[in-house]
Order: sequence, then structure tokens, then C-alpha cells
Amino acid sequence: MGKILVVDDQFGVRSLLVSILDDDHEVKMAGNGEAALQLLNSFSFEPDLILLDMKMPGMNGIETLEQIRGLGSQVAVILMTGYGDDAHSMEQAKELGILGYLAKPFDIFELKERVKTTLNSSGESIKKLLGGQAQFISTSLLQ
Repeated sequence: MGKILVVDDQFGVRSLLVSILDDDHEVKMAGNGEAALQLLNSFSFEPDLILLDMKMPGMNGIETLEQIRGLGSQVAVILMTGYGDDAHSMEQAKELGILGYLAKPFDIFELKERVKTTLNSSGESIKKLLGGQAQFISTSLLQ
């Protein structure tokens, strides 16, 4: 059972992800970057994976990820976004060590498989799997 932190400003997205993942994993959620950092700084929850929204009010996903890396954490991170992001932001995210990118709306089955693959891999296995670079996944929600 892995530990997952879902960080998204939309309550519906957070709730959906928790309901999808909490059967197999311990899942916590945060509504913004500041709340995520508070949780991480408290050491009450040390996630194996963070699903992080790119566009949030206040501290965006890149700023949040910079702060997370500033804590010395090399936790696996998959960015999520409902918007097309500029190349500069994507390059920053890669440099900060994201494992992947999910475009909203996303395919729930693919998301679950991606989470499973990430959590079942050690850090070295993940680096080999990704070839040292982030894999970008763009899927649509199944109807």
C-alpha cells in the first residue's frame, strides 16, 4: 500500500482521486500548495507519490514543486493540468524531476495503472523506466 498526496484546488477532482485510489492506498488531500507543504513539513504524512495540479491560486504547481524539492524531498510527482501549459513551465517541471504529466480530463484506468507502476518501482527502476526524463501522458476521461 503506497501513500499518495493529491494536491488540487478543485474539491471535486480531489474527491474523485481519493475515491479511486483509497481502496489500495493511503491517500491524503490538500487544496493548495501551502496546505501540501504544511502537511509535508509536519512529517505526519510522508507520501510515496504526489499528484500535483499545475494551475492553482496562490502557489502554482511549479512553485509548490520547487518548495517540495527545497525540503530535500525526492518524492515521485505527477503533474496534472486542465490547461495547455507553456514549454517553459514543462521544462521547469522536468528539471524538478517530475515523473509524468496528466492532462485533465484523464482516463481513470490509465491513471490507476500509472500510479501502480510508479509505486511498485524503486527510485532506480523509475529512472530506468523513464530514461531519465518525464513521460508525458495526455488522455481523455472515459464516458
